[in-house]
Amino acid sequence: MSLSIIGIGLRNEKSVTEEGLALIKDADVLYLETYTSILTDATIEDLAAYYNKEIIPADREVVERQAEETILKDAKERKCCFLVIGDSFSATTHMDLYQRAKERGIEVNVVHNASVLTAIGMVGLELYKYGKTTSIPFDNDNVKTPYDVFVKNQEMGLHTLFLLDLRPELDKFMKCSEASEFLISRGLDPETKVICCARLGSSEPLIKYCKASDVEVWEEYPQCMIIPGNLHFIEEELLEQWR
Repeated sequence: MSLSIIGIGLRNEKSVTEEGLALIKDADVLYLETYTSILTDATIEDLAAYYNKEIIPADREVVERQAEETILKDAKERKCCFLVIGDSFSATTHMDLYQRAKERGIEVNVVHNASVLTAIGMVGLELYKYGKTTSIPFDNDNVKTPYDVFVKNQEMGLHTLFLLDLRPELDKFMKCSEASEFLISRGLDPETKVICCARLGSSEPLIKYCKASDVEVWEEYPQCMIIPGNLHFIEEELLEQWR
């Protein structure tokens, strides 16, 4: 019948929009994508209790390789919701699911929400001055792309957002301290100023503006890191609050 791809925000079960909640309440089956992020202040059990519905966890294997036998099969026959932490299309696999549903003649609804790409506005840098976003994976011995992206952004005076790898099913999350060590190993000057962030979108986010060599070890997740480009004086003033 239909597939609704719903961004449920960053914080907790109440971060969903009214439009998204109405579709969830009317749904026959709910899937929650579990591999790209986590809510900062809620669990899947909190979501199920708030929606008063069972939620089926959907890992990368289900979404990318088994959707035809699970999510899309249900959407063909019933009202199905695919819940995404953050915004609906923060990951390319979600757009791929959208396309596959369309190809099968399934009606698709999309409900957007906040994501890390908007929540980073809290640090004080102008959003339109960010360059290409890049990710740092756990298995990075032979990885050069994140540093190369940073260099190209710096050449244009643009800020660089680094999304750090995470594997929620294994309770494994990359820390800003690890990301900093990786970038320094690739050539980043240890004196470079970076902005470390954890739990963006939560009631108590962590933000620290410091040298790459002075990044603290945090045990709060998810984390991301930003290296500023050319700063406007207002941006400089706003960053001082995070020292």
